[in-house]
Amino acid sequence: MYKFHFIIRRNFLPFKKSITRMKTLSLGLLVVTSLLFFSFKPLKLEDKSSKTTIYMQQKDSVLRHVVLFKFKAEASEDKIKNVENAFKALPSKIPQIISYEWGLNNSPEGLSKGFTHCFFLTFNSEEDRAIYLPHPDHKAFGALLKTILDDVLVVDYWTK
Repeated sequence: MYKFHFIIRRNFLPFKKSITRMKTLSLGLLVVTSLLFFSFKPLKLEDKSSKTTIYMQQKDSVLRHVVLFKFKAEASEDKIKNVENAFKALPSKIPQIISYEWGLNNSPEGLSKGFTHCFFLTFNSEEDRAIYLPHPDHKAFGALLKTILDDVLVVDYWTK
């Protein structure tokens, strides 16, 4: 009986290793599948009635708000400098702005269409942007632009 038990046990050993490997592989597959399932990939929803596409926020992404200004030819340097300073002050007045940067166009391609100033704001959520847009300090800033701005271009996007 002991001899028979030893033979079965010895012959079962390769199967035991295979079962262990299968368990490890299954666990690894489960972990990878879970990570893929729970990592917030952009979810594209389409509203068939209005032909609108909505992109949901990704985990760890931020909302960028890009603003380009094209000033009128007669806009003075002092007034443009005043706009630059006023925009620069917005993050200290509106806490929903988590980062801010700006710069002047220096592209050699000649495709700027007269837009000279680029302002780049970052928000954590669409709710934060929704607070920023009607904010009294943002509205006051917009009032500075009425007489000297020829055109404005705004693009918002979620980072990927």
